[in-house]
Parts: sequence; C-alpha cells; structure tokens
Amino acid sequence: MITVVKQNPRGETKIQYQGEVIEQQADGVIIQAYWSHGVKELGYTRFEPGDRFIEYYYSDKWFNIFDIANAVGVRKGWYCNVAEPARFFEDRIEQIDLFIDVWVTPQGETLILDEDEFAADTTLSKRQRHGARQGLQALLEMIAARQGTFSGIQQSGTASVSIRHRDEATETSGKDKS
Repeated sequence: MITVVKQNPRGETKIQYQGEVIEQQADGVIIQAYWSHGVKELGYTRFEPGDRFIEYYYSDKWFNIFDIANAVGVRKGWYCNVAEPARFFEDRIEQIDLFIDVWVTPQGETLILDEDEFAADTTLSKRQRHGARQGLQALLEMIAARQGTFSGIQQSGTASVSIRHRDEATETSGKDKS
C-alpha cells in the first residue's frame, strides 16, 4: 500500500488516502484506489462507494489523471487534477494541487473546472501559475489526441473533443458549482 497526500499550494495536507501500486513507470506510478466515502454528487458525475480509481501520477507532468469506473467496472470518466509534478517516496506520493480540474466523459466531452479558484488564489507563485497553464494545455492536447489512458474515449462520428468551462456548464444546467 502507498499513501497519496494531496496538498494545497502552501504545502499543507488537504487529504490523504491509500492505494495499491499496480505499475511503476520511468516517469511515474499508477495506483488503484477505491472510493470509500459516502456518495459525492458533483453535478457532472457522482462518486459512490466502491468506485475504482486507476490513478496516474507523473514526475514530469503538471497534472494527474484518475480513470474512474463504478463498482462493476463501467467507466464513468476521467477526473484530472492540474498539479505540480508528483514527488515519490517509498511509502507515499505527494502532489501540490493547483485548483484547476478537468472532467472527461467516456465520450470525450471535456469540462474544465475551478478556473475561478485558480484566478482568485493569492498564494500561487508565478512558477505554479505558469506550470498550471502549461499542464492544462498539455492535458487538453492529450485528451484531444486520445493518448495514454484517453485512448479509451468512445469513438463517435467526429474526431474532435468538445471542451466546456464550468461557468458555461453552470449557466446551461442551472446547477451551482460544488
């Protein structure tokens, strides 16, 4: 077992949980973890007890990717955190979250989340802001090209990926931001 430690931009621990390492790679690690909390309704998806998370952490990328399936293995989508490159230790993975998140449906519809938090935060350094912007761009390119875990995006009649920002989704759905 390995502990994942998610930190805020000041390096303070926000959340920790455990997972199992399923693959070591030259530039990172892949772990498997399960949602063990109550139902969390996000508006665009919901996390439920037993959901499986295959989590990709990188030492050279400004994001991580969670490939999420329900308890019987049906993919719900991908939740991606824009974050500093992960730091790996023998017993834990540490990563500093930079607020921006991206949700990708199994069909490739992409929703960029929490840009307002990123813009409003006063604790981010210039280096973190620059890295976050580059990380978001690299992540969106990876999604559009269906690279890596995103090769699982279901093929439709079009080759493009639809990208929306949370503010647009909020206006059209009538749901408040969570």
